[in-house]
Amino acid sequence: MEESLAVLERVQTQLLQRISKLEHSFLPSPSPTHTFVDDTDTNTETVTRLSSILRKNGVDDFSFKRVPSDYYDWSLEARRDALSAASVDHLCKSIVLVNTQAPSTVVDCSDRKNSKYYVVVVQYTARFNAEAVKNFLYTINNGSIAKKKFNLRLAPEETSAELTGYGHNAVTCIGMKTDIPVILDEAIVKLTPDFFWLGGGEVDLKLGIRTSQLIKFVNPFIVNCSSN
Repeated sequence: MEESLAVLERVQTQLLQRISKLEHSFLPSPSPTHTFVDDTDTNTETVTRLSSILRKNGVDDFSFKRVPSDYYDWSLEARRDALSAASVDHLCKSIVLVNTQAPSTVVDCSDRKNSKYYVVVVQYTARFNAEAVKNFLYTINNGSIAKKKFNLRLAPEETSAELTGYGHNAVTCIGMKTDIPVILDEAIVKLTPDFFWLGGGEVDLKLGIRTSQLIKFVNPFIVNCSSN
């Protein structure tokens, strides 16, 4: 009798194990996950400096987040999730442009309407339109400067670093060494909610900021300069 019970228990155990394996086979495979650096790991000189600049200029709705070193190898969707951004359209970057056809008298950024350099903030999901910026600059100068004198191109990396104080993938339009005029793509202004992410001054540091507060502080030109 005891032997029969033992056999029955063994059979029941085997059946339960098979059922468990069968149920597990119908479960979705887990998505790959990323190990994120603790958000509290933002106590750096860069964060302290930029936070101070922002607060002194009336910006109080912002956030810094640290990301792993392979962040730029991820898909935009993975980056969105890492930052808890509202959408991939809320992921933006700052790029430094140089006017390669500027007159010889234009060598710096003292005239924001006719500067040698500009920082343009655009979405990762959009394609930058240099021609639109060229037309905009021609227009705000009331045609007093020939259109051929505006030819915006990506500045060399060493030039960008020298002007901004930030290296590749770390450029932000906040706290730059040089007061470079900023052009904010109109598409960013139209985002809902109005809180987007851009570089934070270090390669693995990102800055989220309220759009309206950034505009009030930076006073950028708002230009429709991208296409999807």
